[in-house]
Amino acid sequence: MRFVSTRDRSGESIDLYTAVRRGLAPDGGLYYPDTEPDLGALIGSFGPDMRFVDVAGAMIQALFPTYYDAATARALALRAFPFAPRLVEVEPGIELLELFHGPSAAFKDFGACFLAALLEQSRGDTAERVLVLTATSGDTGAAVAQAFGDTPGVDVAILYPDRRVSPLQERQLTVTAPNVQAFRVAGSFDDCQRLVKAAFVDRALCDRFTLSSANSINVGRLIPQSFYYIYAFAQLSERDQDEIVFVVPSGNYGNLTAGLFAWRWGLPVSSFVAAGNANDTMPRYLATGRYDPRPSVRTPANAMDVGDPSNFERMQAMGVGGAAGLAGILDAVVVSDREILNTIADLWRRHHLLVCPHTATGIYAARRSLANEPGGNAIFVTLATADAAKFPEVVVEACGQTPPPPPSIARLDPKRAQSISLAPDLDALRDGLTERFLG
Repeated sequence: MRFVSTRDRSGESIDLYTAVRRGLAPDGGLYYPDTEPDLGALIGSFGPDMRFVDVAGAMIQALFPTYYDAATARALALRAFPFAPRLVEVEPGIELLELFHGPSAAFKDFGACFLAALLEQSRGDTAERVLVLTATSGDTGAAVAQAFGDTPGVDVAILYPDRRVSPLQERQLTVTAPNVQAFRVAGSFDDCQRLVKAAFVDRALCDRFTLSSANSINVGRLIPQSFYYIYAFAQLSERDQDEIVFVVPSGNYGNLTAGLFAWRWGLPVSSFVAAGNANDTMPRYLATGRYDPRPSVRTPANAMDVGDPSNFERMQAMGVGGAAGLAGILDAVVVSDREILNTIADLWRRHHLLVCPHTATGIYAARRSLANEPGGNAIFVTLATADAAKFPEVVVEACGQTPPPPPSIARLDPKRAQSISLAPDLDALRDGLTERFLG
């Protein structure tokens, strides 16, 4: 598989390592697969006895046979994924795909750890340093800080919106290794994302640094995220169901795009549900056919507070017929702040299950979708995107329970936290990166 820019599908086609190292195409577009391999037979051969690393290794080899045979693909999978998803039934017809068992307790670990392994591998023995520039609404930065900490030849700059991430997320961003620097931006996540995109087409920065990104603008983040959709399908392959529907808590739409990649490659699922909060740019697009991004608003599910999702460009590039075509495979559910909090409380009351606000958004959407199919035999697989302990303030507000932190969070020392204040403009970013990494 090779990659082209979403803004010039007939332009330069590049290999995996080049796409991963560049992050963003020179024309400002996102890299997108230039072919859609038919892997339906391979995916159909996976059964519930397969481990996640087995699925990941087989997919790596199938997608990139020029680079990987069976042994080297498995070695990469083992290096990137010392953790795995878990599938847990919540109630009849609804399964949780728990994606928070990695080092930062969020689904972003799958993409970040894979990307770190690829960047280290692609550098080889060169002395060149790579600067990974990343915007975060919370979880991406934490995963990147964990995955890339102390990686040889790699520096990391994380931009996050000041006072718009949870205290625990901020601790994960700012208690870091020496090669990782967090910048708190006076603005929203959309401001952070805009700065990252501007940096990749800024000549002064590109002359000073070899830039890459660990946001979902980097296609190397999305490839491994497609693997857990395939793994979940394999786990359910011997169950008695009419169809499998994936319910995806959605903000920047990278996680959903990864699922759509898997679908285009042969994953036999009938539909996806994008579960979103009050930032409803994509639901409005599906309803009206007009893409009308707006400034993001704050919600309890803060990692999904995105008004202009980057991956819309990739979803358009899939060529499935614009809004009308997407509506054939994708439904979108808008979940209010109160519905998010009520779902957290209800899951605790009914099942003694504590979930993060993003997962609660997905559960609400799954329940609503299931109710619209009375008498059906579908399984709604909801992606559980983060450990509830990452959002203790929201969980306590919703149900009065304090979620216990996993070890990776409990050992963070707040006295080691440090970040640099940054104005939301390119000049400030240019100066801040130069002083921190070249000063």
